Amino acid sequence: MQYGITHLSIVPLRKEASDTSEMVSQLLFGDTFEILETTKKWAFIRLSYDSYEAWIDTKQFLVIEHANFEQLTAVKPKLTGALTQFIQAENEDLTVLPLGCELPNYKNNTIVINDTSYRYEGALFDTNLGKTNIINTAFLYLNAPYLWGGKTPFGIDCSGFTQMVYKLNGFKLPRDASQQVKRGRVLSFIEESEPGDLAFFDNEEGNITHVGIIMKNNYIIHASGKVRIDRLDQFGIFNPDTKKHSHKLRVIKRII
Repeated sequence: MQYGITHLSIVPLRKEASDTSEMVSQLLFGDTFEILETTKKWAFIRLSYDSYEAWIDTKQFLVIEHANFEQLTAVKPKLTGALTQFIQAENEDLTVLPLGCELPNYKNNTIVINDTSYRYEGALFDTNLGKTNIINTAFLYLNAPYLWGGKTPFGIDCSGFTQMVYKLNGFKLPRDASQQVKRGRVLSFIEESEPGDLAFFDNEEGNITHVGIIMKNNYIIHASGKVRIDRLDQFGIFNPDTKKHSHKLRVIKRII
């Protein structure tokens, strides 16, 4: 078994081993993974954070030793705490990091990957604030454009949004809405919910296709076209711009 780590800011994960294949998710700087299969140009990987499996270009990651992989995955990582920050390599090259990147082996403003050190003097996210900070974190992504498979303020999908907001507050969620809905406790009524709970929505076939974060006073923040705030009622999400319901409510879950 081989192991890898992302040393670039944002890297696409593909459904198939092709540059033209659908992007199903993204890796951010510092993400670690197992390498399950390799071809000349592509690697099929399993992320250590959420066990998500997909293809990545072999030019877009570094191989690390098993001992280093075990060390990195055994500790709670430090996370970048601003929309964008820079790291500087020893040769003075700069890399832009989006919100929520893991900072491997962080100590005294220094990051180390294999034999390369980087200087990081930016903000760190406090992952110990708990559920009360979920909504404040969600606001950091407000107006981010919708991007299928995206996980950053520069483009994000509905489940990437909920996963990243929860991650920044120290709580782990699976990658996709259909996986996230299996977590937590069902709430019978919207009135039982509290800020930070998740609402899930289905299509005509009954498949979970959307998720958002419940706010107070029957509002919801979610990624649809962009990260936006809409009304939530017993039928689903009401879009005040179109004066129509955009998503049909299936279930409300308390994850934390």
